[in-house]
Formats: sequence, C-alpha cells, structure tokens
Amino acid sequence: MKNMNKQLIFQDWGLIDYQDAWQKQETLFEKIIEEKKAARQTENYLIFCEHPHVYTLGKNGDQNNMLLNSTQLQATNATFVHTNRGGDITYHGPGQIVGYPVIDLENFSLGLKQYIFQIEHAIIKLLSLYGIFGVRIENAAGVWLNTASAGAHKICAIGVRSSHYVAMHGFALNVNTDLKYFNYINPCGFTDKGVTSVQKELGQTIDLQEVKDNLKNIFEKRIFI
Repeated sequence: MKNMNKQLIFQDWGLIDYQDAWQKQETLFEKIIEEKKAARQTENYLIFCEHPHVYTLGKNGDQNNMLLNSTQLQATNATFVHTNRGGDITYHGPGQIVGYPVIDLENFSLGLKQYIFQIEHAIIKLLSLYGIFGVRIENAAGVWLNTASAGAHKICAIGVRSSHYVAMHGFALNVNTDLKYFNYINPCGFTDKGVTSVQKELGQTIDLQEVKDNLKNIFEKRIFI
C-alpha cells in the first residue's frame, strides 16, 4: 500500500480564464489518477485564483437557471461554460476567491461527502475570523448566512468532481464580489434564497490577500491533516 501523503502543494494562479484553469486542473487531476493506478505516492494541490466574469453550469444543472439569452450575456461582459463539476449554476468574477483543491481523498481518509463537509467548515471557520456567522443548510451545499430578517443568503458555493477518490473543482467564496451578476441567474438553482459577500456584510472592501492567507492556513491545519 502506498504511503499516504498529507502535504499540500499551494499555487496561486491569480486572475485566469475559467477554461484555462479548468484545463490546468484536469492535467493535475489525470496525473494524480495515473499515479494511483501505478500504486505510487500521490500529490495534493490547493489552488486559489480569480476568474473574469463567467457563469458556470454543473453537469446536471438546469440551463433554465441562466436568465439571460446570448445577446444579453454578451452585454454583461460575461461568458457561459457548461462544466463537469457537481451543482447547478453559479457566477465567478473578480473579487471572489475560487479554490480548487485537486487532491487524493484517500490520502486524508475522506469520502466525498465528508470532504465537502470539511470544506464547508473551513469556510465557516474563515468567516468567523471576520465576525461573520456562517452555517450549513441541509440539502444545500455551500456556506450560508441565515437570519430571521433577511433569510438564507449564500456566501460560498461548492461544486466538485471526483473519480478514483480524486477530487477537483471546489469552492467560490464571495469576498469583494460584484453581486449584481447574480441577478441574472437562479444561483445554484434556488429562487427563494439570496447571495451575499464578506464586503457586503462588513460594509467595507476586504484585503483579498489577507483572506487567502487565512484560508490557506485553515485548510492546511484544519482539513488536510
């Protein structure tokens, strides 16, 4: 049995086109699977990036949750990609931290549901550093803020793909995100829930690098141990 490698290789891809990031992920993903098939030690990656304005639809998502036609979409300066992750439709754009852990789940003795649960709790821990109380909602992956006055608002979307117990894709945390772009979709397929960001909740622009540093630290110490 191969040795379990619990180390993370961290990469920050900066602002990168969604399709380019997807291809780079796929390359790492396939490399890890080939390493597993050869019974070699596998590597684990934690990637942060931002994307230009883009809407992505999960493999089983409903395209009707995109509320714009192609002409209207072009007018928003955004693109649309049908991807192979789980989940429905979401938006990515500047000011949002997109996290792509490309990892061998067996290195950490995690099943897929446990893994998603761990991501949610890492984000909840991160938000607590900024005085924001994030929660999980049953049958609605991601991290939410839930108040009696405002109802449920998603602050972090999660959608992953796995094969041979290797995971890719990941999460999108709204930090300084322009939330108007969510008006053009039913986010994650919901019509009765809203979206929010760290910036909106705190009423000020947040240092994105600081959030990345805090999040990297939480992932390294809390989840992948």
